[in-house]
Amino acid sequence: MTHVPEVILPVLDEAEALPWVLGRMPAGYVPLVVDNGSRDGSAAIAARLGARVVHEPRRGFGAACHAGLLAARDDVVALMDCDGSLDPRELPRLAAPVLDGRARLTLGRRLPEAGAWPLHARLANRLLAHELGRRTGVELRDLGPMRVAGRTDLLALELLDRRFGYPLEMVLRAARAHWPIVELPVAYRARSGRSKVTGTVRGTARAVRDMAGVLA
Repeated sequence: MTHVPEVILPVLDEAEALPWVLGRMPAGYVPLVVDNGSRDGSAAIAARLGARVVHEPRRGFGAACHAGLLAARDDVVALMDCDGSLDPRELPRLAAPVLDGRARLTLGRRLPEAGAWPLHARLANRLLAHELGRRTGVELRDLGPMRVAGRTDLLALELLDRRFGYPLEMVLRAARAHWPIVELPVAYRARSGRSKVTGTVRGTARAVRDMAGVLA
């Protein structure tokens, strides 16, 4: 694979973070914003800043990610949260193992700054990563929300979850298909605006429930 990734950004009310995220996109990396029903003008802001925008009316993190995967035009894609917690400038380093054939999937292992990753969310993530390793033999420290893979490879996994289980299902199916998976450290910042998932115990519990359903 030789092309730099198209970057899929699932968005639900991220007007505050979008200018920072899109402004730090590396040269050649094409942002693809998937608006999942924002009410704060996120789609218009993204379009004004030069991103390609598609709309996914079906609510759900996995639904937005998968809509982006279907709409992407490049043979390599990156997926990352668009809340300002992850820096797009980390993408070239994360993409390198996929582009040079060392990996079929790379994951960003989060190195959080103070207060960026609540303890309850960190513990839940660690538990799920441990359970995935126990079932597949693939040792990971994080189910990172920044990742890079081949578009057709991901489509071939035939992912079914359309909620918060989507990221775990991707890694689980990739591991069971014996993909080479590489984990690289990435900085993790305090997000912009109100967190809809890991910032609250309820949001984390919802994500864990969806992911547990995938494991089941």
